[in-house]
Amino acid sequence: MCMAVIAVTRERRAEETRVAAVPETVKKLIAAGFEVTVEAGAGAAASYPDSEYQAAGATIAKTAKEALAKADILFKVRAPADEEIAALKAGAIVAALLNPYQDKAIVDALAKKGASAFAMEFVPRITRAQVMDALSSQANLAGYRAVIEAAEAYGKALPMMMTAAGTIAAAKVFIMGVGVAGLQAIATARRLGAVVTATDVRPATKEQVESLGAKFLAVEDEEFRNAQTAGGYAKEMSPEYQAKQAELVSSHIAKQDIVITTALIPGRPPPKLVSAAQVASMKPGSVIVDLAVEQGGNVEGVKLGEVAETANGVKILGRPNLPGRIAADASALYARNLLAFAGLLLDKEGKLGPDYEDEILKAALVTQAGKVVHPQLAS
Repeated sequence: MCMAVIAVTRERRAEETRVAAVPETVKKLIAAGFEVTVEAGAGAAASYPDSEYQAAGATIAKTAKEALAKADILFKVRAPADEEIAALKAGAIVAALLNPYQDKAIVDALAKKGASAFAMEFVPRITRAQVMDALSSQANLAGYRAVIEAAEAYGKALPMMMTAAGTIAAAKVFIMGVGVAGLQAIATARRLGAVVTATDVRPATKEQVESLGAKFLAVEDEEFRNAQTAGGYAKEMSPEYQAKQAELVSSHIAKQDIVITTALIPGRPPPKLVSAAQVASMKPGSVIVDLAVEQGGNVEGVKLGEVAETANGVKILGRPNLPGRIAADASALYARNLLAFAGLLLDKEGKLGPDYEDEILKAALVTQAGKVVHPQLAS
């Protein structure tokens, strides 16, 4: 059997602590018929030393250029840097969180190199692809970490505490957006003893919110009850409904101790969920965590990479890459996503031979044979 070589290189983006393979997945990739080369130090920031990769059967390369010299496939967390793209073999396969809508120059560079590049963000959310769903695996951890970050910044306890010196009231936490990150944020805040409410434009999320012990907040009129398509997507609401919902949310935000926003729309700027006026209505010491900060943010006044403190004493946390703040677990989950994805790159004989008509590969492929081929990206 002619073994395909997978390279895993060190992440070069500032403050990226994750790695695209962990010793557990290296061992399984080798068992599946791949050879694996890992750049020295690639897993160090996620607490995976080179010695563990060697013990799992990987070859350790001193540099990215050395790691990529014979590589048929490159696995990354973020998109490869210019020097990595330059070192790729012609026709090499790349799988990473490419951020293709924002990082179009990198997509173009991969196309120019002749790489077959897959954006893990574009893996379709179908049953067969659930184990490859990197957006969900990382959003789950981001939702958890958002609550931990908020609890650290908040100057009080989250649970109700009854002491001889008196009772401490439970913190009030409001989650805006009930996707994967939002649901995990609800569950985590509840575990920490907070009183949790949540809102979303999709009526089907109400049951999910309530199943986690939180209260759902929405103007639940006839329009709301019919606000979802047969495919599970939200319908655009009327201006009248939007005004009623905004009034309800505004009065609610003013009473909250912690607000966490999670709304992202692929290929478009994130919606503005919290206005400056709403921030100004909150109590001193309140905390807002904006999970959409890297794409522009859900909160007016959020600053990427900073904790912005307003005149009325509200902290707006704009910390990027929350999964990277739990690097060991985030890397392990992402590496398992790539392990499952790697199986699609082999033919029935176990040789490298992706079926580009496979619905998962077809949905995730962004560049091939010198061209940008994804319909949402091709100009």
